Amino acid sequence: MRTSSKALAAVLLAATAVAVTAQDRPESILPPGFGDPAPPPRPAATRAAPPRGGATPRGTPPTPVPRATTTAPAPASTPALPASDPDGAVVQPLPLDTPSPSPTASPTPVDRATLAAYEMPLFARRSLTRVGATDEVAADAFGDADGGYLEALMRRTAAPLPSRWLSILLRRTLTAELDTPAGLNGADYAAERAWLLLRMGESVAAQALVQRVDNADYTAKLYQVALNAMLATGDPAGLCPLADAGFAGTREGAWALAQPICAALAGNGRAARAGLAAVRRRRFASDIDLRLAQKVIGAGGQGRQAVTIEWDMVDRLTIWRFGLAAATGAAMPDALIAAAGPQVTGWRALLPMLSPADRLAAAEAAAAQGVLSNVALVDLYGVLAADDDSASTAKAAAEDLRTAYADADAAVRMAALRRLWGDEPNYARLVLTARAAVRQPVRGGVEGVDRLVAAMLAAGLDRSAARWAGMAPAGSDAWAMIALADPDARRRFGAGDVQGYGGGDVKRRLFFAGLAGLGRIATADVTPLAQELGVPIGTGDSWTRALDRAVGDGQPGTVALLAATGMQTAGWRGVPPAALYRIVAALRAVGLEGEARMIAAEAIARA
Repeated sequence: MRTSSKALAAVLLAATAVAVTAQDRPESILPPGFGDPAPPPRPAATRAAPPRGGATPRGTPPTPVPRATTTAPAPASTPALPASDPDGAVVQPLPLDTPSPSPTASPTPVDRATLAAYEMPLFARRSLTRVGATDEVAADAFGDADGGYLEALMRRTAAPLPSRWLSILLRRTLTAELDTPAGLNGADYAAERAWLLLRMGESVAAQALVQRVDNADYTAKLYQVALNAMLATGDPAGLCPLADAGFAGTREGAWALAQPICAALAGNGRAARAGLAAVRRRRFASDIDLRLAQKVIGAGGQGRQAVTIEWDMVDRLTIWRFGLAAATGAAMPDALIAAAGPQVTGWRALLPMLSPADRLAAAEAAAAQGVLSNVALVDLYGVLAADDDSASTAKAAAEDLRTAYADADAAVRMAALRRLWGDEPNYARLVLTARAAVRQPVRGGVEGVDRLVAAMLAAGLDRSAARWAGMAPAGSDAWAMIALADPDARRRFGAGDVQGYGGGDVKRRLFFAGLAGLGRIATADVTPLAQELGVPIGTGDSWTRALDRAVGDGQPGTVALLAATGMQTAGWRGVPPAALYRIVAALRAVGLEGEARMIAAEAIARA
């Protein structure tokens, strides 16, 4: 906000005010002179005594009060001495009602650059050479990779990914504080990363990223992505610092409609109503969009009537409709949500304004995608358990979860786990029960050991899962997952181990690909097994060559992004085993062996 000349005058007037008395003020504990106002100019000395009655001679201006001192007042029995200047002349106190002289405006106009320095000092400005919200990944994770090439990879990556663990790695990479590649604008680079995060369902991470760029540095691309990020989190107020400049820079109707909303949230009802009328006249928005905007304006205290949202004639759920409906608590039809795309599932799971019951289904799906953690999902069930109004099925699952974690009897805990898992594969429930599975004592003959191990690995508890290595039947899924995930494994597996795995043809190929990528198969067995199983690990194309270059250049960020482009499929059964081999081997080569092990084990759990 630019400082007006009147505001500057008020500041100068306050700064030059002079204390009237000094004797009644407590003694300062600061060093002498610290924080004191500058002493006023000394008046010309006069030896003449004042006329009787103490009146100032006619035509003589009142003399200013000398600077207050920090000397303690004289004892009450001692007559107080009149104030005097160093030459001994008696001076009179300045009357309280004497106006101070008003400062005069400078004839020289204030430089805009100077004002900008006061608005945002240099030390508070953020550079576009490095933009991000976390420090989980090295700033040079993409090395000297070409910026246009990286942006093209991000734009072409389909999301969400089939792998929970690759999604987590990609989120951490995209959200991190990264060096801007040469030839790219840092704001545009942040926009491209945030756009991919939004498509992955990571609305909160996307919002955090766009907010790491100063408003003055926004580009047209970043305005567009920021609009989506704020609405995906149900936060129309987040648009307000950007609304005017966003409309000026893009001329998009959404920014025009954001302006009256922001006026209402700022308490300016007249401007809000006038702005909304102008948007209606210019036909920037449809009726449903205008009514949702009216509902937000009413929620801001500037509405004059209740607004009812009717979805009957609405054929699709846009980001604008999603964001404003979420912000005002307007229920969105299930049919529109289902048709909107899988990323909306992640957005809904992260909306704090939705009730736990309304978030539950989205939260479980988001946990399987990697958007929510085991802890977050358990916390949500804890809220449902404490809510008397929860649905009976959710309440029953919450009680089973409590039993699985807290019951003293291991058999009772295991029975509760089986009820939570159900008969059909449900990876979200494996994520939910990861730490409850750890509580099961390691012993032979336990029914459900495959799911116990899969649940622990869903939350990355690899050493806990490895404790079951001696109890998992050879050739079972649990045995295969431990072979892939054990961080301390030193064994090399042979052709007999791979051929003896009983998971079926698809899983057997993925198991081989994971072991080979991790370097856990004897070198002499790799090529014969690849030929026998029909896994063409030796063939190459533009993707494998790009992956090899990224590995050779030591670029873990580029490897993670290329790995995501190699999983452009809806489920694990569509991931080519040769691609899994390349991904696991590349991640391991750039120091991401933990993620490589978890991805390889996840293939067995989910294929």
